Order: sequence, then C-alpha cells, then structure tokens
Amino acid sequence: MSSLEAFPALPVASNSGHAFRETTADGYSLGGFCWRHQVPAPTRPLVIINAATSVRCSYYARFAQYLFAHGFDVITYDYRGIGESRPASMRHFKASWTDWGALDFEAMLQRARREFPGQPIDVVGHSFGGCAAGLAPSADQLRRLVTVGAQFAYWRDYAADSRWQLFGKWHVLMPLLTRVFGYFPGKRLGWLEDTPAGVVQDWSTRTASYEHRPSGRALNGLNGLPFARVKAQTLAISLTDDPFGTVAAIERLLGYFQASERSHLRIAPGDIAENRIGHFAFFHSRFQPRLWPIALHWLRHGQLAEGTPGRLIRPGA
Repeated sequence: MSSLEAFPALPVASNSGHAFRETTADGYSLGGFCWRHQVPAPTRPLVIINAATSVRCSYYARFAQYLFAHGFDVITYDYRGIGESRPASMRHFKASWTDWGALDFEAMLQRARREFPGQPIDVVGHSFGGCAAGLAPSADQLRRLVTVGAQFAYWRDYAADSRWQLFGKWHVLMPLLTRVFGYFPGKRLGWLEDTPAGVVQDWSTRTASYEHRPSGRALNGLNGLPFARVKAQTLAISLTDDPFGTVAAIERLLGYFQASERSHLRIAPGDIAENRIGHFAFFHSRFQPRLWPIALHWLRHGQLAEGTPGRLIRPGA
C-alpha cells in the first residue's frame, strides 16, 4: 500500500475546462465543462463529478483542475434547473432527484462512452451527487466511486444538536416557500441555487427509504432502483462536523450499493489540524494538500493510502 506522500501537490491546472451541451434521453439540454488531455489514452480514467443538491458545477472547478493536473480527464455538469442547465422560468419547472440521476447523470455516462471510448469511468459525488451515481441505468459501468457527505436527507439522521433547526429549515420552510413560488427561491435567501419543486418534494419527504420518495417510488415501480447493479469500488467520506453526513445517514445510502466493495472513512477536523470542515468545505482549495489526495489515491488505486487521516467505520457501527 502506497502513502499519501507519494502524491505531492501539483500546481492546479490553469485550464478552466471547455463548455459543452449534452441532450438527455428526454430531450433536455444540459450544460457542463470538460477537462480533456490532448493525447487520447484508453487507460486514462475519466472522472464525472456529481454536484450536491442545487450547487452549481462551477463550485467543483478547482477540484476538477486538480484531478486533471494529476492525469485524469474530468467532466462537471449542472443538473436540469441549475446553473448552466437552468430554464428560462423556474416556476413549475418539472425536475426531481431521480431525473437528476436517471436522466442527467445517465446523459453524462452516455457522453463518456461516446467521447472517451474504452476509458475507465469513475465518479466523485458530493451529498446527493453520491446518490445520483446509483440512479442511472448505466451505473454498472462505473469503476470507482468516491462520495463526500453523501445521503438523501432523512431528517432523523441529522446531527442531534441541529436536527430540529434543519428540520424546520428544509422540511417545513423550504416546501412552504416552494408552494408559494412554484420553486424554491434559494438564491435570494442565500441558501442554495433556486431549486425545482420536484426536487424539494423529494428532499422534504419524511421517509427513511429512497424508494418511498415521490420520484424514487416512480423509478422503483418501473424496473427497480439501479443501485444494486453498481459494482464500483466505493469510498464514502464523511466529516464529523457535517450535520447532514452522520454515520447513520452515510450508512443508509451505502446500504443501497449492495454489489459494491464499500469503505466508509470518517474524518474529524482535528485529524487534519483544523477546527471546521462541515458539509461543503472538502472541495475548497485550501484543503488540496490534506483532503484531496485521499480521493485521488482511491481513484487511482481503489484503496486508502497509509497515513490517511480519519478512521474506518464498520457497517452497522
């Protein structure tokens, strides 16, 4: 087993990615960005980055550049309704969590097969982005998967010291405002990007099972949920100060990836001499030297390096 020190930090690539459009199976046009090496190589992995709910893909640009600098091709994209994929009007725009995975992420997998034929396909999924990785019909093609704080917002899994505050914000106020506006006006509140009503309905539904969320129920009724067909070597990273990504929440989602080799790494801020990381900061460039190599090593080797901060969580712990 090699160590994290074997992968010193490289200067982040100056390439900002090339913009593209991709059409989904139901005809929706998605916007994204691609970091692609000039010389094709069939053994070079392609990484698709799945964003958190209502977070623009531009948030992950420096992490994408980091992977590119370390030899990967990379795709980032916005789900329908968000950022580069936002419609002219959000009011009553139809989109759900399942659309984001089964249609939008699936479109990226199809693009990967077309534009990067034969290359291994890996995914980094943040928050709901880890769930989206298990919703695409072609997700059985994935080689490796790294998730960060990945769960699907079951309220009882929130951290105990902030559970009721989060419940009021995301399961009471968010759906209430969505009924008033026809979408969630998260941008003007400074919470999230504006969010489609169907996504809000999936998020705020108070059930412990994805197949009982409104759009999950519809997908499960067709051909079942695709999660169990994913065979990717999977690393779930969680942070002890992430109120969404508790052990219970991470393990709940991991339980759906039944055919995958799964590891759950739990990191405390103190493990890297920090006071706070939280739900979003893993992808901040200030953590490039201390956190990003963990994902890099897994994508390269499918295992943790010696000296990796944090501790492994056993299933059911």
